[in-house]
Amino acid sequence: MIEMLFEVFKHAIMITGFVFVMMLVIEYVNVQTRGVWQTFINSSPWSQYILAAALGAIPGCLGAFTVVTMFSHGIISLGAVVTAMIATSGDETFVMLAMIPKNALLIIALTFIIGIFAGIFTDKLFPKLSHINKFGELPIHKEEKCLCFSPENLAKNLKNLTFQRIALTVIIALLLAAIGFGYIAADMKPWMITTINIVSAISLFIVLTVPEHFLKEHLWNHIVKVHIPRIFIWTFGALLLIHILMHYIDVNVWVQTNIYMVLVVALLVGLIPESGPHLVFVTLFASGTIPFSILLANSIVQDGHGMIPMLAESKRGFIIVKLINLVVGAVIGVIALSIGF
Repeated sequence: MIEMLFEVFKHAIMITGFVFVMMLVIEYVNVQTRGVWQTFINSSPWSQYILAAALGAIPGCLGAFTVVTMFSHGIISLGAVVTAMIATSGDETFVMLAMIPKNALLIIALTFIIGIFAGIFTDKLFPKLSHINKFGELPIHKEEKCLCFSPENLAKNLKNLTFQRIALTVIIALLLAAIGFGYIAADMKPWMITTINIVSAISLFIVLTVPEHFLKEHLWNHIVKVHIPRIFIWTFGALLLIHILMHYIDVNVWVQTNIYMVLVVALLVGLIPESGPHLVFVTLFASGTIPFSILLANSIVQDGHGMIPMLAESKRGFIIVKLINLVVGAVIGVIALSIGF
């Protein structure tokens, strides 16, 4: 039992570590490119759907939050929100990229395309719902553009090291050392280890060069204090649950004989506006227990916690988007299962 817990712990640490460094890079890119969408959105009738899908496809919550903000200001339609929420899988995307990278990229591509058509169909079918209401301004990531690298910044940062910068540097250094000495990720393919090392090196560069405000507000307060503990707990819990189930129950046989019941559960769990519960399906797929179609259906319906701002300000909008995504997920899931996908 102790040995199993240790193995699960190591696996959870590896996944959380990869998620952590990827989040640092995504947060950095997101802040640096803020405002680019404003120019793109007026370029063509399809632009709002393409933009919404692209923002949704960004791992984590930032893209989805941006879409909700734009909808709240009447910039995009409800269909575009549907597009983004189908395209996003929240923090689960980071975990999928760590555990099942090729399948994760396939899910991102499929939900991107499905989301665009679902969004267009929503606005065509329900034109009166295109702009349900315009609610109050959401203070989500509206910081000024960050001048995140200059030689002066680097010298100043190294001279006046803060606790947060030291802590982040140590965490990334420990991750690199653990991978290098084979304590974690030893059974991963060489290209995956190389990818983790490259992303980790980039994240270390970011930690050392960004100004103090960006480091504390974005990297420390947002990623380290909010996301990482939850991701580790849910990942560890999901892995432990699957290990226990595999030990005491023949899960493969049960799933094969109750496959449509599993699909229903995956769809219903997808309605939960929170990152975490969906990791069970990621883990089940990674272990070969459920087919790709179940994970795809769950990914279509779930949106991490990207819809929480909508729930807080427009419960009607939240319910409508969730119901549309549930129907789309159910249709795609049934079709994919029936053709053995």
